Amino acid sequence: MDVRFTTDKNSYKRMTTDELKKLYLIDSLFHPDTVTMVYSDIDRSITGSAVPLVAPLQLLSSKKEMAAEYFTERRELGIINIGAAGTVVADGVRYDLQNKDGLYVGRGTKTIEFSSSSPDAPAKFYFVSYPAHTAYPTTKVSLRDADEVHIGNKKDANDRIIHKYFQPGKVSTCQIAMGLTELQEGSVWNTMPVHTHQRRSEVYMYFDMDEDQVLFHFFGDPTETRHFVMRNGQAVLSPSWSIHSGVATRNYTFIWAMGGENQSYDDMDWVAMQDLN
Repeated sequence: MDVRFTTDKNSYKRMTTDELKKLYLIDSLFHPDTVTMVYSDIDRSITGSAVPLVAPLQLLSSKKEMAAEYFTERRELGIINIGAAGTVVADGVRYDLQNKDGLYVGRGTKTIEFSSSSPDAPAKFYFVSYPAHTAYPTTKVSLRDADEVHIGNKKDANDRIIHKYFQPGKVSTCQIAMGLTELQEGSVWNTMPVHTHQRRSEVYMYFDMDEDQVLFHFFGDPTETRHFVMRNGQAVLSPSWSIHSGVATRNYTFIWAMGGENQSYDDMDWVAMQDLN
């Protein structure tokens, strides 16, 4: 378990880009036959991945950091598969997940196991977890069943489809709200105009990017922004005071996951374009 202790909106202004990356950029996910996890002090989130090949992989508690007998003893978990077909078994119940299908796993689930349908074309499970105060049922949401919103336009190069998997009215959760956004061909901007949301943090994970493609993720206080150069399968942690927006060399997809005091998707503090610096 990689543990990250982050900084505040004033101290970060004195840090180099490399120093900020060590705190906020998760640049190493999706390793074969491995469960990878990053624990952050931002709302105590855990961001991770599992890529099973021949044998299943179990999601286990890291007792030093979590002080729990099993992973979801006091947590909930959102999973989206970005690879080939695979299966999650939660307390003996099997959930088959195709590419871009999601699974919410509720607090109190004692065993969670990941497997791939074929080791030659493995599933790639991406997950984000937050603390949970009660138990809600484990629920699968396929890509076709997610709530879909089409926003943006080609003129502004931000034509995109938002798929909302875990949100109020769809799947009951304690904190987590999660989904993915697909940019259409010819569109490269996400989340512009920018916003922050004081009441929750967010994690972006970018994928469906070619090897020679890069993305510039904008981060920080709106009056003094920084950027990270990101590539396929990398994630970035966004504290409540930070903007989170990106532009790439071609279209792409990203998974967003939020946790905090408010689950309302539209609870955003917008920043005027003229106030960005």
